[in-house]
Amino acid sequence: MPYKQERKMSPKITYAIDYKGQPVDKTRTGGWLSAALILVIEACERFTTMSISGNLITYLTGTLYLPSSTAANIVSNFGGSAFLLCLFGGFVADSFLGRYWTIVIAALIMALGSALLSVACAMPGLRPPPCNVNNGTCIEANGFQVGIINVALYAIALGEGGVKANVSGFGTDQFDEKDKKEKSTMDYFFHRFYFVISLGTLLGASVAIYVQDNVSRSWGYGLCCFAFFFGTIFYLLRTRRYRYKKCVGSPIVQVLTVLVAAIRKRKHKCPNNVDTLYDDTTEIAPRIHHTDQLRWLDKAAIIDEDDYGTNGSVIRNRWKLCTVTKIEEVKMVVRLMPIWASTIYFWCIHTQVLTFSVEQAATMDSKIGNFQIPAGSFSTFYILGILIGSAFYDRVIIPLMKRWKGKHGFTNLQRIAIGMVFSIAAMAVASIVETRRLSVVRIVGGNVKTLPLKFYILIPQYFLVGLGEAFTYSGQLDFFITRSPKGMKSMSTGLFLSTIGLGFFFSSFLVSIINKVTGTQVGSGWLTSNINYGKLYYYYALLALISFINLIFYLLCAIWYVRTMKDVAQIESIVTSSEEEEKQAMPMQMKGTLTASAEEDCE
Repeated sequence: MPYKQERKMSPKITYAIDYKGQPVDKTRTGGWLSAALILVIEACERFTTMSISGNLITYLTGTLYLPSSTAANIVSNFGGSAFLLCLFGGFVADSFLGRYWTIVIAALIMALGSALLSVACAMPGLRPPPCNVNNGTCIEANGFQVGIINVALYAIALGEGGVKANVSGFGTDQFDEKDKKEKSTMDYFFHRFYFVISLGTLLGASVAIYVQDNVSRSWGYGLCCFAFFFGTIFYLLRTRRYRYKKCVGSPIVQVLTVLVAAIRKRKHKCPNNVDTLYDDTTEIAPRIHHTDQLRWLDKAAIIDEDDYGTNGSVIRNRWKLCTVTKIEEVKMVVRLMPIWASTIYFWCIHTQVLTFSVEQAATMDSKIGNFQIPAGSFSTFYILGILIGSAFYDRVIIPLMKRWKGKHGFTNLQRIAIGMVFSIAAMAVASIVETRRLSVVRIVGGNVKTLPLKFYILIPQYFLVGLGEAFTYSGQLDFFITRSPKGMKSMSTGLFLSTIGLGFFFSSFLVSIINKVTGTQVGSGWLTSNINYGKLYYYYALLALISFINLIFYLLCAIWYVRTMKDVAQIESIVTSSEEEEKQAMPMQMKGTLTASAEEDCE
């Protein structure tokens, strides 16, 4: 048998290793079964996150008797911390532990945090006494009681960051992209990934929250602990069959090295001939052509006298001297930042379905026959919006656009814009609905526990937010993964998830500002302790207005990015053509050098 044919049939692949550190046998490792067990952990994470955050505000206001604005900020800060910690989870996995062990440790931390939250809800000493029936006075939870809840929540957030940042990456590690059959299976994995996590979210919003409201809050949170316990066991059972990748260092460090090197050489002037910039032609990774944008970063590739050794050769210290390719990868990340900044606010709208919308639902008649829908389970309508929006896009819009325009649906930037339009509509509808709800309050009085108003009128605002997320989430994920350097996929995913976290924090900031400006007194404050005496409709209207302004800002950033990428593509086309001509004319000339020159000074 010829050598080439024997190589082709070999089941050994070197892009990954097994649990012993040896090259994996692709016939015995990885594949869909391994990826499916990894998805179990992600489903448990979504189940836990939704079952806690979706109903947390009712516990904070109804059992701990915290003001609405304080409770909303606790929920927002919890959600924001979880998404921002994804950057930390990705850094730990890339630099130290690897994805497998990071997921294991993070899952155990989430299980412990859920257990602590369950215990805090079960022990009478960790919550204030019930309200006085005679005079209606309630004692607000003290600092220690709130502190225990926060410790549990931030432990869960820490674990969530570790799981969320690595599950999708570890799942794709189970497939060989160079194998056509496995590549198609990996595409199937991506297609089902969002469905599985939405299913976990749906179970959290329905089953777990129902148990919290109708059986016991402690048992409801205990379900999260049990889910992670059994999910982790299933995950560990496949340990010998997973495919692993060695830690190669965090992309965050690469960004920092380029920035530090550029700052160190900030007094240098960029050379007119970019061929003099340092580039290591021995690197295995594909080289990226130099671009004239963000040229102040090119200073990191300037070779000065301190970069030479005693023998006259270049001594590379990555904190002082970086290659053109590394700099161009950082430039690619920098170009993403305007889109990153302009998508943060969208997730502030998402926060509302977990906070004030839940409080609205708690005041309405939510019975269907003899069954009463828990206020926290109204998030089910938001999840249905995501599922229906995603299915409609995949099954209707994409086929229609293929038939009429020959395109595979909308671009990622267009999908983000569509989602933002839905968010504006959601907040406008929410403002109108709240006006209607308060008109009923004025008739029957604000102290009535359940208003004679059916819950149906809340469904549109939940559903519209879900539709918006169906487009924006997929658009953002697609944009940050496809537009980032190949070696920075984990960091680009972290950047995307950080927009969600910062959106939660922006919501907390906005609530605090509104409380300072309008106060919390009945008759003047927008966000009073009892929303029946507030002006929540003004708050929703303000969110709709800011959403519209943010949409304009986003469109400007998107137009700038598209034009920038056209310029980059043109440069690459010119350089590639020039290189092909040089290869034909001078075969022995060094490959991959750039002949373009930059006349202007980078300063």
